[in-house]
Amino acid sequence: MGTRIGVAGIAGRMGRLLAEEVVAGGGDLVGGIDRPGAEVTGVAVLRDISALAVAAEVVVDFTHASTVASHAAALAETGTAWVLGTTGLSAEEEAAVAEAAQRIPVMHSPNYAPGVNLVLALAERMAAALPADGYDAEIVEMHHRQKVDAPSGTAIGLGRAVARGRGVDLDAVRESGRDGQTGARKPGAIGFAALRGGQVVGEHTLLFAGASEHIAITHRAFDRRAFAAGAVRAALWVAGRPPGLYSMMDVLGMR
Repeated sequence: MGTRIGVAGIAGRMGRLLAEEVVAGGGDLVGGIDRPGAEVTGVAVLRDISALAVAAEVVVDFTHASTVASHAAALAETGTAWVLGTTGLSAEEEAAVAEAAQRIPVMHSPNYAPGVNLVLALAERMAAALPADGYDAEIVEMHHRQKVDAPSGTAIGLGRAVARGRGVDLDAVRESGRDGQTGARKPGAIGFAALRGGQVVGEHTLLFAGASEHIAITHRAFDRRAFAAGAVRAALWVAGRPPGLYSMMDVLGMR
């Protein structure tokens, strides 16, 4: 019998992919939760997060920021590991995740595609090597028209990686959505531009712009299955780990 895995939001587009990947990855899909009345052929839809937490060893959760606090409390209560892929969290929701990680293993990454995490690792190293006074850092991302948060969680993750490499706090140097007479670019700023349109799964470019050279790294996702497969890999890895806050970097052996 494989690791018992439950999926929050199992009737959604991502949830269905996660369910398929749990089975493909050798896990034991115990069911999921979704909105009242939701049905998924061949999969048990449980009544709520508490019931799913009891049934599963790990819950994979790509739902909505509004569910984070209640899911954190329910999973911490049962000691169930949590793989969280929800982005756009408020400070209070981030605090709920951190509090849960004191009691259970929590895997929280802005993106579960292995390629993105390699880019995140490169971003930090490049930022440390390319001084802020000589290389302006800009992050451009594009997603489908239905995405509700901007910049994306992955873009913010890239910004945080650059900030770590430069030894600064991202909030102190972040510039988003420039419009109108903004004045000259602030020295050391990390800029963000968010594009929305069509059904783009996800595109992210990190640009270091110097006076005499530009260096750009781009990651393009063509199928959400890359996120689902990575999240299931993370679920299998995190099961049975001690309480703590983990990321996909841990799964890939990059820290």
